[in-house]
Amino acid sequence: FLAFARRPAEWRAFFAYHDALMLKEEGSLTKGDREMIVTTTSAANQCLYCVVAHGAILRIYEKKPLVADQVAVNHRKADITPRQRAMLDFAMKVCTASHAVEDADFDALHAHGFDDEDIWDITAITAFFGLSNRMANVTGMQPNAEFYLLGRVPREKKAAS
Repeated sequence: FLAFARRPAEWRAFFAYHDALMLKEEGSLTKGDREMIVTTTSAANQCLYCVVAHGAILRIYEKKPLVADQVAVNHRKADITPRQRAMLDFAMKVCTASHAVEDADFDALHAHGFDDEDIWDITAITAFFGLSNRMANVTGMQPNAEFYLLGRVPREKKAAS
């Protein structure tokens, strides 16, 4: 994400918040859940870079080679749990209609075992990657070619020395 390198203070702030959201140990969201939110909402924002890059990470974390494509196209038809579907329903509402979020949305998440801190995390990840998607789109960022295959095909074994 070197596009931010031209503004070092912004680059540091961006990655500090990225790491605070995506690498935290607290809460019930798994690393796969977090990447699923990014992949799904990035598709809604038409961000090729984030869908491909975070889709690769999602495939690796979930050990499911089809899941990233499924959630990027239509999370409601994806091979995911009802809990993950509720999480993504909420993330998509935050992504596309945050003004319409209401208590019933929180109740639906609570019914699937999410607490208020988890809901904050879902919201913050969605909002942060809304910024990331827009910056990647405006700067024309393209995914690295290897991201397209990561987590889809077995890695080649290195020959023994």
